[in-house]
Amino acid sequence: MNIYLVGGAVRDKLLGITPKDSDYCVTGATPEEMTAAGYICVGREFPVFLHPKTSEEYALARTERKKGHGYTGFICSFSPDVTIEEDLQRRDLTINAIAEDGSGNLIDPYGGRDDIRNRILRHVSPAFSEDPLRVLRLARFYASFFHLGFRVAPETADLCRKLAADGELKYLTAERVWQEVLKALTSENPEKFFEFLDETDSLKELFPELHELKSLKENPVYHPEKDTFSHTLLTLKAISGLTKNPQTRFAMLTHDFGKIIEFRSDSPEENPHRLAGVPLVENFCRRLRVPKDFQKTAVNVCRYHSYVNLCHKSPDYFNRLFLDTGSYRDATRTGIIGQCIRADSHGRLGFEKEAFISDYFLAYVLAKASRAKTADVMADGFTGAAITEELNRRRTELIAKALLELQQLYPGVIY
Repeated sequence: MNIYLVGGAVRDKLLGITPKDSDYCVTGATPEEMTAAGYICVGREFPVFLHPKTSEEYALARTERKKGHGYTGFICSFSPDVTIEEDLQRRDLTINAIAEDGSGNLIDPYGGRDDIRNRILRHVSPAFSEDPLRVLRLARFYASFFHLGFRVAPETADLCRKLAADGELKYLTAERVWQEVLKALTSENPEKFFEFLDETDSLKELFPELHELKSLKENPVYHPEKDTFSHTLLTLKAISGLTKNPQTRFAMLTHDFGKIIEFRSDSPEENPHRLAGVPLVENFCRRLRVPKDFQKTAVNVCRYHSYVNLCHKSPDYFNRLFLDTGSYRDATRTGIIGQCIRADSHGRLGFEKEAFISDYFLAYVLAKASRAKTADVMADGFTGAAITEELNRRRTELIAKALLELQQLYPGVIY
């Protein structure tokens, strides 16, 4: 029995990154021998074992042979005769196909170290094109390592285009797609994930709503980037500079879906698209089986992301925003809206560093409105449904005063 450290742990060590976890590959062993040694079998589709003390994963070396469509259509062999080189050959990228033995020696039969030095994401073998999930994994690695200077090898990008052209992407399940999207949203440059999918003709099959945004030409006065997809990626980049929260980042990805239905390129107001986008965002989330908390944040941002003349909106508008988002219970939810309207404004070519204060206005108005308390309303003798009615009346009154104060403090400022 031989045990090797494999995959991301070896790659990250070579990149000077502290590995998040360690995975091991075992050669020359059977499942029965692993169990006899105290390892706990947890794999359903192929033998994966947990170390009895560290709970780290140990997988038997295996080979794979394509037998059907999708990422599950493989026949696997777990013979003790499978070598570490054969196991590494089935992996997706050369940078992930490096092993380290117990003495610290590297086994690198496919040039992974050179590709790490040269900052190249390259497939190990033509078998890459047999698994459509690898398109998403590659896009995610690109988003994760773009800031380190990594680029995708042209021949590897061509294999992704072949997978898309062959219709293999349609065999991916919603759960697996969402898992990769979620990982991409936590990367350094999540916008590169979707940019790569677009460049490899994969966007239309996986995310048709985003693909439709490509055909929507913006008014160059307000959007020099010209189309709504480009704007969306710029806002995703902008929000990623403000927060690592994947919920907030996801909300910026979907915030302009309403333009597919209600597109107004001749006016910066664009109010109809915000409301029209809500059912599209909801359908998108249902199709990908996005968690409910992500969906709720995305819907709220879609409905309230407009930054134009925010401080001149009506008091009722603000009160409804705070109620819909639950901001009276949790002020951070207005903070999310504020971050998103800032990212929406800065997600335009030439406007990336423009002065912006609407998010501060929003926080200021919420703080003022939150002074109206249910206990005070009840103490004044209100009961039943009249409590909510009076509470909202007082909140709206406080909002009106706050807006007047802002207009006096910042005359002529609209964003």
